Amino acid sequence: MKSSYLHIPRWVAGVVLVAALIGGGILASGLRNWTGQNVFGASTLALTAGHGHEPVALGSFMNGFASVLKPVLPAVVNIHTSKVVKQKQQDMPFLNDPFFQQFFGDRGSPGQGRGEPRSEREQSLGSGVIVTSDGMILTNNHVIDGASDIKVDLSDKREFTAKLVGTDPKSDIAVLKIDATGLPTLSIGESSHLQVGDMVFAVGDPFGVGETATMGIVSATERSGLGIENYEDFIQTDASINPGNSGGAMVDLHGDLIGINTAIVTGGSGGNQGIGFAIPIDMARAVMDQIVSHGKVVRGYLGVYIQNVDPAIAKQFGLSENRGVLIGDVSPDTPGAKAGLKRGDVILALNGQPTSGADQLRLHISQMPPGATARLQIWRDGKTQDVNVTLGELPTEKVASTGSDETSQGGLEGVDVQELTPDIARELNLPATTHGVVVGSVDPSSAAAEVGLDRGSVIEEVNHKPIANIEQYKQAVAAAGQQPVLLLVYQNGATRFAVVQAH
Repeated sequence: MKSSYLHIPRWVAGVVLVAALIGGGILASGLRNWTGQNVFGASTLALTAGHGHEPVALGSFMNGFASVLKPVLPAVVNIHTSKVVKQKQQDMPFLNDPFFQQFFGDRGSPGQGRGEPRSEREQSLGSGVIVTSDGMILTNNHVIDGASDIKVDLSDKREFTAKLVGTDPKSDIAVLKIDATGLPTLSIGESSHLQVGDMVFAVGDPFGVGETATMGIVSATERSGLGIENYEDFIQTDASINPGNSGGAMVDLHGDLIGINTAIVTGGSGGNQGIGFAIPIDMARAVMDQIVSHGKVVRGYLGVYIQNVDPAIAKQFGLSENRGVLIGDVSPDTPGAKAGLKRGDVILALNGQPTSGADQLRLHISQMPPGATARLQIWRDGKTQDVNVTLGELPTEKVASTGSDETSQGGLEGVDVQELTPDIARELNLPATTHGVVVGSVDPSSAAAEVGLDRGSVIEEVNHKPIANIEQYKQAVAAAGQQPVLLLVYQNGATRFAVVQAH
């Protein structure tokens, strides 16, 4: 394999994708999600079923784990890609001087010294997993994103040019196809049965050194809110995952595929720190099958802006405990609006299962097919009620997202507001229905700044009272006294609630 430099993108809070340069198929019948319903899609490819969650006696591994890994290694491939990128040259005007041109030749020709871009070929490394004997390969989207040329190296030293079958950037899944038969494959396990403490192996091609296996345990399941992908439900492990492992296999003691290695937390070092993440195979299979069958991933859509419920929010809305997901706004003419959902509703359960957070609710709604009925239990005006929503199809454009889940502390001191005039509304590109007062400045050390209030935010309500001008704003804040203040804020294209504690 040719050596190449590896670029590692940086992510929020030090989380990075562990691939080189940079895009699903298969869902077995009976695969179920947390709601107990069949996950959208059905298997269209012939896959080898895993052993499920049958226990394994560790005594059988007295001499090591060669029996587990020997059949796994040949099914994990190296993926190396290339793409043409434009690099801007440094501005070197002296190269246009005839004196220097006699030494530098074409590099001193007109235009070459004025920072004009030039094309270069960038290379990258990653891993993949063979899931069918006729050459279907599962990997990460970021392993092949933007690539103009994709090569796959097998363990027997054969190299193939791969075709991109499809990709889903929202979940970071991609499917490739190579023209081959009789290939080794991995059996597909069930990630839903994983528990913290289960032993797992990460297999891939870190740093391009060749197929490598590392061992660890499942450190956590259902990890989300990391800011890596739109839809997150990661398996966390301490098995070493390094650059080049992206798209590789996470397997259990049976050797069954239970995850796709995806990301690590580097802590600024750029290498493994014992915190790695893998996409659960249940999720990856569902995504793959939709792309192979339909050419795209179709997701359920509710049409609401949501945020996590923290203790301050729970107290303001009369909840006896910190639970549920708060609706900050409902988009017009969406399934949620048609079903009667309102701003300030708290979604306590979906299809009989308690909601654990905004990220998980978005994930589970996305796994339901358009046209399905989402049975919601909500908290409204101090009591629970049931609302059935017929889901739509998630639009291509991002029209709803998780709201803020920051913890609120402190008071409203340090917040300067002004009237929301038509000119300011146009400048801020606000919807015509927006009302309230606009924030002119916020003291960075104030509690309001801590909850995300900043210049350009529009305060629409104070303690559920609509605000139309500065006078109403002042009266509402004064009426709150030293009690926490519940604000409804329009910010970054969406409304959300924020609780500001008084000192």
